[in-house]
Amino acid sequence: MRDMPIPSDHPLLLRIVDDLATHGWSQQNIFLPEALTRALAAECHKRFREGELKPAGTGRGAAREVRESIRGDHIQWLEPGQHDACDSYLEVMDNLRTAINRGLFLGLEDYESHFALYPPGAFYRRHVDRFRDDDRRFVSSVVYLNEAWLPEHGGQLRLYLGGDSEYDVQPTGGCLVVFLSGEMPHEVLPASRERLSLTGWFRRGGAL
Repeated sequence: MRDMPIPSDHPLLLRIVDDLATHGWSQQNIFLPEALTRALAAECHKRFREGELKPAGTGRGAAREVRESIRGDHIQWLEPGQHDACDSYLEVMDNLRTAINRGLFLGLEDYESHFALYPPGAFYRRHVDRFRDDDRRFVSSVVYLNEAWLPEHGGQLRLYLGGDSEYDVQPTGGCLVVFLSGEMPHEVLPASRERLSLTGWFRRGGAL
């Protein structure tokens, strides 16, 4: 997207900031252009075929372990300079970070993200995104890379909004969901086909 960037004052990003302030989450069904979404999906599939995506674990440090009864996705972290489409995506998300800081004064210092591929039948049990011993993750994001996704394929992101309220997000290509990491329990439901996304976190500096 280097030839058509989304600046930090773009109305789309400002709408996301308003949603976070009002509701604690936002869904934008058309966020990434179709060409960039396809390029990112192709790169995710390429890395998976080449064995670069590894089974994701739970916990961190010495407590980290792979438990498919909790989560079954395969991931690889993004690094700048690896691929043009990935760099374009990271640039957009950094502009979103700037917009959130300008509107909400959260002091978000950086953004980390990984590809996530869920094989058919894989899921991720209900959880929150903030570690007990590290509260740097403050705003979570998910961008979906799935072409021609239908509701009957499953794979929805289920958000628990408080009380008995739930909301399911269809993982259609180009869609973005953001939410406050420590306040929004969520889970990934199993799907009947491969499910691709870029999952990430806007982080504050140091332990708060």
